Amino acid sequence: MRQKHVWAVPPTLLTLLFVIGLAGQNSFAQEAQAGQDEESLPESDVTVVVVGSRSVSRSEVDSAVPVDAVGSDALLGQSTANMSDLLRALVPSFHVNTNPSRDSAALMRPVNLRGLAPDHTLVLVDNKRRHRGAVIQWISNGASDGAQGPDLASIPAIALRRVEVLRDGAAAQYGSDAIAGVLNFVLKDDDEGGSLDFKWGAHTHDTAEDMATLAGNIGLPLSQRGFLNLSGEYSQSAPTDRSVQHPAASALEAAGLAGVANPAKPWGNPDVRDSIKLLANFGVQTTATVELYGFGNYSSREVETFFFYRPPQGRQGVYVSGDEILIGGGAECKERYNFTATAENVLTVADLLRADDSCFAFAELLPAGFTPLFGAEVTDTSTVAGIRGALPNGFGYDLYATWGRNNVDFFINDTVNASHGPASPRSFDIGEYQQTETNLHLDIVYPIDVGLASDLNIAAGLEWRDEQFDIITGERASWDTGPYGADGFAARSNGFGGFNPASSGSWNRANIAAYLDLEADVTERWRLSGAVRGEDFDGFGAVTNYKLSSRLQLTYALAVRAAFGTGFRAPTPGQQNANNLATVVDSATGEFREQGTIASSHPVAAALGGGFLDPETSTNYTFGIVAQGSTGLTFTLDWFRIDLEDRLALSSNIAVTDDIRRTLEAGGVSNPDLFNRVRFFTNDFDTSTDGIDLVLAHGFGTQSRHTDWTLRINHARTDLTAFDESSTAGRRRALEQGTPETRVSASVVHSWQKWRLAARYNFFGEWFDTDDGTAHDGYGLLDIALERQLGQAYLSLGADNILDAYPEEAVRSPSSGRLYPRYAPAGYNGRVVYSRLRWSF
Repeated sequence: MRQKHVWAVPPTLLTLLFVIGLAGQNSFAQEAQAGQDEESLPESDVTVVVVGSRSVSRSEVDSAVPVDAVGSDALLGQSTANMSDLLRALVPSFHVNTNPSRDSAALMRPVNLRGLAPDHTLVLVDNKRRHRGAVIQWISNGASDGAQGPDLASIPAIALRRVEVLRDGAAAQYGSDAIAGVLNFVLKDDDEGGSLDFKWGAHTHDTAEDMATLAGNIGLPLSQRGFLNLSGEYSQSAPTDRSVQHPAASALEAAGLAGVANPAKPWGNPDVRDSIKLLANFGVQTTATVELYGFGNYSSREVETFFFYRPPQGRQGVYVSGDEILIGGGAECKERYNFTATAENVLTVADLLRADDSCFAFAELLPAGFTPLFGAEVTDTSTVAGIRGALPNGFGYDLYATWGRNNVDFFINDTVNASHGPASPRSFDIGEYQQTETNLHLDIVYPIDVGLASDLNIAAGLEWRDEQFDIITGERASWDTGPYGADGFAARSNGFGGFNPASSGSWNRANIAAYLDLEADVTERWRLSGAVRGEDFDGFGAVTNYKLSSRLQLTYALAVRAAFGTGFRAPTPGQQNANNLATVVDSATGEFREQGTIASSHPVAAALGGGFLDPETSTNYTFGIVAQGSTGLTFTLDWFRIDLEDRLALSSNIAVTDDIRRTLEAGGVSNPDLFNRVRFFTNDFDTSTDGIDLVLAHGFGTQSRHTDWTLRINHARTDLTAFDESSTAGRRRALEQGTPETRVSASVVHSWQKWRLAARYNFFGEWFDTDDGTAHDGYGLLDIALERQLGQAYLSLGADNILDAYPEEAVRSPSSGRLYPRYAPAGYNGRVVYSRLRWSF
């Protein structure tokens, strides 16, 4: 039963606007003094951003909602090439961890903004919606469980002018997913010049754990009134290992078995090979008021990670059954070789069976155990094309189409389909996930003079979007049952079973949307805006959302801002329909049963309380203070709250009882006995996330010697306010504490003559690690880089985590060989030293 927690509802924006309006009356009455103050306003060199408003572009501090702007230099000035890691180091409200050995979550790592799920953040490229990745996060740490977010790793940093991070709900402006905020990747549009950038780095723990990136960007003229901007990147990153020997492997070594791998199970970053990222951006002014534009990308990479070690004295369905060594060949073989599963007996059985061709055990074939290598070839492609312009009466328009596809072609090596016995392949093509999205969009804007301090900006739009999710069947040996299945050997490729025809398929969902957005400066100091959006989805109907925001300049140096809105996130076709089943052997009966994730609409799920999914709905509150000093000091402090209802997540594993099977059989469901334990997506809990974002920045100096420093603090806490005790309570701590509540980032950049010194410190607060079963203290990383200009070239030497900081060690390390907590928020690889050579032309 869902338990409700009662919370005091904070004031809505209408109340805040009333208070702001009263406060503003005094300043409006002092118009003469206000005019003097306006002339005294300091000039700001903060970045102009376009996200968050459909009116004119504004600076970060002038925006009515909190926005971070991260420049290209800050992104490129790090050792890694992965976009998620680059943003984590620069935006405290942005979180990503390594996710080792977590199935597909290790290949396309989930990211969290303000502690919410990856698909609670909308991703835009040049203000155009980007397609999501094909990976569904079946296994992760709390908030990301079951999410299907974007593939940020496919975006090359060198193609970007900046990244804008809108830290406010914006579903009424941009549509589904914009609950925690919006990431907008702004592309370079230069028509001349360019750069080449080469980086090489290595971990000081082991210099063989190296990484290299070669990237380039060039701007070219396209006719006399256009540009073509091209970017490319190639990178590789070797796997890392921070483990201790697995205890089962140590027992085999103690028993005298040679050839046991050490470590038997490496823990660390995956192996990323041949990562290629290409991006092109163009625009042509066909007339003085009309522009044709477009951009597109292609990326591919191969990612491989280690799974758990399969010890011969412990892996059920492969080496053992219950507490005995599993023997194939019939009842006579089982009786002849009836051995308890110990390290010593594994060696004994292996020796005996080598002389007996009639019986079989994997202890004979692979006596040292095995560790599967799971991976995928990830390919991402997108195209955007449009026309925009303005009519003589000021009416502006933007008509465009987008298409995007993310494909994940899975494989697994160094494993077996145990049911095939000694004939089993060791490598398998598991199958594919594929996400495809098509979008048609029309935006119009028209400013009208209504007698206010500015024109009333009227923006409206129409959108049609179609999402399709495909599961493509793997090779037969990865999912079928071989002849040794009758002896109790498990079917499917061990570690990650291939997608069989029953779980494969193609599902799509279309939706249409319309929005209206109004914004104006009511006075010289008071801006007010509002938006409303309606969307109609195939399968579950229509939703309507709205947003109000306001900003009031109280004095020349002090302003307040506030926003209130509603939002939603629609379940994806993959979440609604995907099956991820595994065949297991019931140790008591020897029968095969299906266990894993099934579609929420499946009859088995319906019998266990599942059903068609509803969209998540949210209510967002933000209130902030903005201060600017005459010396260039800027200060912003924003409080936020996000109430999220009917959150989508995977249920706990639920047993399918005999009574349920009989009911299903009576209802005409075929083969109900195949199901043993299942889970499915459900809308089964509500959350409330409260927090603050503080940004303090200052720049000072002269043209030849200048210093910029920034302090950013994010604190966010999520609480379950209603939940289904039977399916959620066991995961409550992971949902509430799986990401650090507190993040602090401090940076300073000092430039003099041809030198530049940059230092950055990131602190990650306490978090709960679900795999370790305990909370861990926070820890921090210090990054330093020194750059020297050499004509048109720039040479940098740097170290990320120069103090070689690590999280505290894991509690459960003896059972898995893991030395550090799996979900350590800043990783556990230690210091990286790197060099960078950049040439600009």
